[in-house]
Amino acid sequence: MAANRLTLRDDVTVTLVNPRSTFVHRVRLHQLVGGSDDAVVDYREVLAEDVRLVVDSVTRIDAAERSVTLATGGTVGYDYLVYAVGSGSADPGVPGAAEFAYPIAGLEEAQRLRPVLDAASAKAPVTVVGAGPTGIETAAELAEAGRRVTLVCGGVLGPYLHPRGRRSVARRMAALGVTVLEGPDTKVTAVTRDSVRLGDGRTVPSEVTIWTAGFGVPDLAARSGLSTDALGRLLTDETLTSVDDPHIVAAGDSAAPSGLPLRMSCQAAIPLGARAADTLLSRLAGEQPSPLSQFFAGQCISLGRGAGIFQFAHRNDVALWFHIDGRPAARLKEFVCKAIVKHLSDESRKPGSFRLHRVSGSVRRQELLRAGHDGTRATEADGTPATVERVA
Repeated sequence: MAANRLTLRDDVTVTLVNPRSTFVHRVRLHQLVGGSDDAVVDYREVLAEDVRLVVDSVTRIDAAERSVTLATGGTVGYDYLVYAVGSGSADPGVPGAAEFAYPIAGLEEAQRLRPVLDAASAKAPVTVVGAGPTGIETAAELAEAGRRVTLVCGGVLGPYLHPRGRRSVARRMAALGVTVLEGPDTKVTAVTRDSVRLGDGRTVPSEVTIWTAGFGVPDLAARSGLSTDALGRLLTDETLTSVDDPHIVAAGDSAAPSGLPLRMSCQAAIPLGARAADTLLSRLAGEQPSPLSQFFAGQCISLGRGAGIFQFAHRNDVALWFHIDGRPAARLKEFVCKAIVKHLSDESRKPGSFRLHRVSGSVRRQELLRAGHDGTRATEADGTPATVERVA
């Protein structure tokens, strides 16, 4: 989104550095695991022709020299840098998880899991750890395909959801035959080759264990000496400009504007990409960039191919009582998935056409900022990391 939008000016050269030659449609990775989609889109569909694509990884940002070092050697210089490295799997920090569990936050991880599932018998016990959207979607997708699935929540099912929405998801899981283990004692304490051990001492048989609990961000900003929050997201002001360098702006999951990061989601990432580009376009025009204005509509979760839930929310991302479920929600989720690609495609052909980032955002966020949040803290006053829940 940011790269496409920057082509509004014909006197700039835009280079996009990405480790893959295709765009990862990340919201479909659970479908890749289930076998109903490959979760990739050709860049010709979503990237403006004027954007130069460099298939490589960045190992370091040299802010003083205004250049990035590539993994394959060499550097790419810049006048302005958009830091949009996203998020990935978090370190589980659980004995055996790194060795025996399969994360699916990235394309290569999901592709690695696919043949493992194919090789397992249809009756093999499959355990999904983590009951956020990724865990719920993966469990439902596999159960609908006939797998014996246990979903280990480590707390409540769908923590974001309103209780009414949570009950709807629980009913769908029961209909699919998913065993849902909830409660504080269901935190995973160890993973072995053929089981998962829980905090209450129970052992859950598991031939294939899938880990979806939590996200982390690349440590590129921290390694480059830039200020980050406790998780490693780049600290910025409300215009998404780095607190260290006016030539660096951030967007997406790897950004922590005012130390109050938004929920990691495409719903935030696409508008943040547009906002980051607008910040740079304003600077190039000698104008003052506009501050962040982010609203949320809710959260949509697929529950297999035949059902889903759309949980509506306040603009500050707190779930409302109202939701849509069943087949209508499945159709709505599919519409949203296609809309992601369409937003990018439209912007590639007509830069500046995306406008959702200008819709009035959360009043609560402004209240927190006015209350004295200084915009540079990596942690809350009690020493804990700043979290999305505190924003809400």
